[in-house]
Parts: sequence; structure tokens; C-alpha cells
Amino acid sequence: MKKVNVAVVGATGMVGRTFLKVLEERDFPIENLYLMASKRSAGNTVNFKGKDYIIEELNENSFDKDIDIALFSAGGDLSKKYAPIAKEKGVVVVDNSSAWRMDKDIPLVVPEVNPEDVKKHNGIIANPNCSTIQAVVPLKALHDKFKIKRIVYSTYQAVSGSGVKGITDLEEGLKGNKNKLYPHPIAYNALPHIDVFMDNGYTKEEMKMIDETKKILNDYDLKITATTVRVPVLYSHSESVNVEFEKEFELEEIFNTLKNTEGVVLVDNPKENKYPLALDVEGKNEVFVGRIRRDFSVDNGINMWVVADNIRKGAATNTVQIAELLVKYNLV
Repeated sequence: MKKVNVAVVGATGMVGRTFLKVLEERDFPIENLYLMASKRSAGNTVNFKGKDYIIEELNENSFDKDIDIALFSAGGDLSKKYAPIAKEKGVVVVDNSSAWRMDKDIPLVVPEVNPEDVKKHNGIIANPNCSTIQAVVPLKALHDKFKIKRIVYSTYQAVSGSGVKGITDLEEGLKGNKNKLYPHPIAYNALPHIDVFMDNGYTKEEMKMIDETKKILNDYDLKITATTVRVPVLYSHSESVNVEFEKEFELEEIFNTLKNTEGVVLVDNPKENKYPLALDVEGKNEVFVGRIRRDFSVDNGINMWVVADNIRKGAATNTVQIAELLVKYNLV
């Protein structure tokens, strides 16, 4: 791959730091690297591939230099402000916030699922919600083969999905201290409340999963419902995914399909108590699937357990994979 000039916006945050780890691990073809963050972080140094880089303050002039791709993880408000500025300067933005995900003119991409959609970009590509990304990787392969009719999501999401403040709430709660971020203690607890409540009774996180799944799979007739829950786990989201298909299937066909799906690791041996666990998946880039069994309450249904590192595949890794597609398709 040809070398490109890359900017990381939000370089000192949890996802921004992981961008750099993943870029290094995957040996992304970087010519020049620019790291940007808030005024508070400006002037600090970050090491990447043995070289120290100085953090620049993000401002309206940050993209005046020669930049091909900018990886954003600085929050929705900053993305709304600075992504259009970068785009006007000829930069392709891959944005990890929720700012652009449901914009009909902006592709929402999971590289194992809809890689060709990056070609539709007009300067901005959206990275989906972490809980949606891990679900659609196995679902796309099953949808192609058996035609999904309905999906029921029940998620068990790590506190790192709330950033450093979520981790702090858990760590302090385990010491007996009061929570500052969550409306109730997260230690020894489960909160059926991620993001704000909507007028329809769902949370914003639940609606993200419903709407984003339809957009990524390009099937707006899918019937989807979701309940998202925050649990006292540091890293890796776990999901119970119930799927009803239009076509009949043999369970062995489900296993074989997932075994041959890019980005999926099958861990399913109940006799030996082997199934995906958040602790085992932490630090990995793949989506792990197990506990696959027939749902006997419907004609053509299954249950499966889906686990992925929410900071890696759910954010940084997926973003870098999108950037790799831009280079592969000569779009920068």
C-alpha cells in the first residue's frame, strides 16, 4: 500500500491511544503522522514506532497541512465542528462519534460487512456504535444465507464504553465510594440504562443498535428490538442475540457459516465450558461467537452469544480497517 499522511484527532483519549496501537500493530502505511487534541493536552509527547510526536491543539487551522486521512475520536460536538473543515481541505475523515452515523449521505461502514460503501464517501465516513459493530459481523453472513426476519438484542456492556469516567465509577464503587457518572452504582449492579431515554421508552443506545443495523445491512424491513445494559466489566461488550430467519436451516450450517466468516472466531464447546468471555476477548480485534443453539419458540430461530473488545473492534480497530480500505481502493 502507498504511504499516506494521517492525523489522529483526540489522540490522548482512550480510543485515540488505541488508534495508535492498532496503526502500529497493523503496520499502517504512514508517511507523516499528526496528533491533535485539546488545549489541555497540547505540547505533550506521544511515542509511535519509536519516535516522539508532539500533540497539537485542535483548531480551525489544523487541517491546512497536507493530510490524507483523519481518524476522529473527539466526541460528537467536535466532530460536527471540525470534520466539515477537514473535508473542505481535502481530508477524508473517519469519525468514531455518533455525529454522522444516520446521515443518509454518509456511509456507515464495518469492513467485513459493507466494505464497498467506503467508495460512496463524500469526505466523511462514520464508524458505527461499538455494540452494533460486533453484532453485524456475524449477522451479515447469516443474513446473506438464511435471510433474517427479526433480531432481539440484549447487551451487557463494559464501563469503558463510557470512557475513563465509567471506569472510575466502577473502580471507586468497588472501594465503597459514590458514583459520579452513572445515575446508580455500577459496582455489583446492572444498569438497564445506556445513554438518554427517548420518548418511545427506549434509550438512545438501543435505538442506535436498531437503526444502525438496518443501515449497515441495507435492509430497512428488518424487525429489531433491543435492551442495552451496563455491567461491572472493564472491557469487552457481551451480547445475547436472538435471530429469526425466513429460511429453514440445519444447526451445522450455522456453525459452518460462522466458521468461514471473516473477523469471526467461533468458541462453542459447552461440554468443556468453552464460550466467549469478556476477559478472554479483551485486547483482541476479532468478534467471538458461541452458545449457538436453536430457538425452539419459533420455526427458524437461533440464540448466540457475541463478545468483542469495545475499544478495539468496537472503535479503534474498525476505524483503522476503514482507513485501510481507503488506501486499498485508492480513495486518498
